[in-house]
Amino acid sequence: MSKLYGVIGLGRFGGSICKELSKEGKEVLALDLDEDKVNEYKEIASDSVIADSTDEMALKELGFRNIDHVIVAIGDNIHASILTTLLLREIGVKRITVKAQNDYHEKILEKIGADDIVHPERDMGKRIAHSIISSNVLDYLELSDEYSVVEIKAGEKMQGKTLMELDIRAKFGCNVVAIKRGKEINVSPMANEKILYDDVLIIIGADKDISRFEKALVIEDD
Repeated sequence: MSKLYGVIGLGRFGGSICKELSKEGKEVLALDLDEDKVNEYKEIASDSVIADSTDEMALKELGFRNIDHVIVAIGDNIHASILTTLLLREIGVKRITVKAQNDYHEKILEKIGADDIVHPERDMGKRIAHSIISSNVLDYLELSDEYSVVEIKAGEKMQGKTLMELDIRAKFGCNVVAIKRGKEINVSPMANEKILYDDVLIIIGADKDISRFEKALVIEDD
């Protein structure tokens, strides 16, 4: 069964997460107090609702307890962010990622059980969205609107196979520019290079091609 995602707070950061997850074909429930923002995402998210995330009954009625991963992207209201995170943990959400405003906010989020804490001023929506979709995506560097470089930990689908067998360039249009193995980096690896468990592949390509590659060979927990 496909995972369900929730995005609470549809500002610049939450909106970018929502758009990227939706673009990757994920089912997303988007929530905000602002009616204009909710209306903006009605055609993007699977469902877009006006609600107060600090209202436990509202979260329960909207079915948040059944959502696998919720991203709390509330803007400047630290109190609402903390209370929302607490309520999501109490109703049994499996995984919670929260946007932190500062180091103090981060420390509180750690204590109340946030699984992942991100700083949007340091991280971008596209990178975080891909790491949310798969824990094997370690880093995502946007080169332009259409091209990126991604660091991916080799999972079971790639283990023991050579680059020739995987045929990543022909099948997906991406190029493996290097392989990191422990402290060593193999730049421009040969076609007969075998992929080992926990190898990190550095791949460059168009976002649409990287997405196809991730869906075929990287995402293992959907």
